[in-house]
Amino acid sequence: MHTMGISAIILTHNNESSLKATLTSVTFCDEVIVIDDGSTDKTHMIAKKYGATVYSRLLAGDFAAQRNFGLTKAKNEWVLYVDADEVVPDKLQEEIQAAIHMIDVQGFFLKRDDVLWGRVLTHGETANVRLLRLAKKDSGIWKRSVHEVWDVPGVVGTLSCALKHTPHPTVANFLSDVNEYSTLNAKYFFEHKTRTNVFEIIGYPTAKFVQNYIWRKGFLDGMPGMIVALMMSFHSFLTRGKLWQLQRG
Repeated sequence: MHTMGISAIILTHNNESSLKATLTSVTFCDEVIVIDDGSTDKTHMIAKKYGATVYSRLLAGDFAAQRNFGLTKAKNEWVLYVDADEVVPDKLQEEIQAAIHMIDVQGFFLKRDDVLWGRVLTHGETANVRLLRLAKKDSGIWKRSVHEVWDVPGVVGTLSCALKHTPHPTVANFLSDVNEYSTLNAKYFFEHKTRTNVFEIIGYPTAKFVQNYIWRKGFLDGMPGMIVALMMSFHSFLTRGKLWQLQRG
């Protein structure tokens, strides 16, 4: 039996600029675990300073395995996953503390507000994100090496307050992330026998941009909305272009 409480788990890799805010926002938890992917900056030192238990473990391109490793280290009944560029606002902290006492609920989806270069994005792809981040330790496991999901069977609710997410401090950083994740995504598709063709390589990214920028009204978020729509479309293009290269051997 695990003690009634919350273990917060944070995956890190060179997050010295944002980690302090993240750690400060999870002090309401009974345990904080940081799983560090070979950081070369002050991430490890900051995590220790704020009382986290730090484990050094290389990601090796598998986010699900990294998160599942965290599950094996958590000591409490409930586990909360927070990324190193996210903050748990006060109202969400209170809601989480109340939610874990609900009977017959295995986990909760959390909403997330993206803040890009000072602007909260209220439209486009990121406007209605729901992430299963809070669940009982033994309720399920993480699946999929990239864009991973927590597979928790049973009753799962949704909390009303949202995480605050401040990704991509610069356009260059955004582009670097898109390149990294599209490589992992292409590899995942290839290993799971998904194939692509020239029509999909051209058509899918184009349709995605139209969907996010026009249909989902990303244009109402100004320049940040346009950049997000373009970057997510480019992610789709790179994923399929890289998958095509893997198909060719």
